[in-house]
Amino acid sequence: MYPKVIKELIEDFQKLPGIGEKTAERLALYLINNFSMEDAKNFADHIINSKDKLSNCQVCGLITDINPCKICENKLRNEKLLMIVSESRDVYLLERTGVYKGKYHVLGGLIDFSRGINERDLNIQTLIPRLNGVTEVVIATNSTVEGELTAQYLKHLMQDYDIKVTRLAYGIPAGSDLKYADSQTLSQAIINRRDF
Repeated sequence: MYPKVIKELIEDFQKLPGIGEKTAERLALYLINNFSMEDAKNFADHIINSKDKLSNCQVCGLITDINPCKICENKLRNEKLLMIVSESRDVYLLERTGVYKGKYHVLGGLIDFSRGINERDLNIQTLIPRLNGVTEVVIATNSTVEGELTAQYLKHLMQDYDIKVTRLAYGIPAGSDLKYADSQTLSQAIINRRDF
């Protein structure tokens, strides 16, 4: 039905996470009908530049355009506090809060045996030397089976170090109503309760 070029563009959009056939079709047609040639060239250049100019920080694993990244180079950050996250997007999200002032370590994924991903596939080897001098490690993986499995692995990995290991609290989101919370969320809220 579509010309080959449009079909290829639709297929490219479908490679993105969460983009199905209909959304890919809508994006491709929008780009064709509404982008000027200059917009299309800029869009293509941005994709090429992101692949060409970005790499993982040699210290923490964060996607960055300088090596080491700005966070690792920042001497004002707490060197004794290390937060372990699964992906670079987690760092960017946490940084927007302006609350955390320590360093990060990006694993580059989570242990997921169903997809053939184990601890050897994660950015663990560069983590080990970073543990010297750290007094607290915050494990900030998702509250999913994979996130919990990875957190348990990390906790076990650090058992021989004199490091306080903490985990992000999970439970009822701020501003929510108890009647809308599922049993897993309520369970985590009870387990992670704090002094008031």
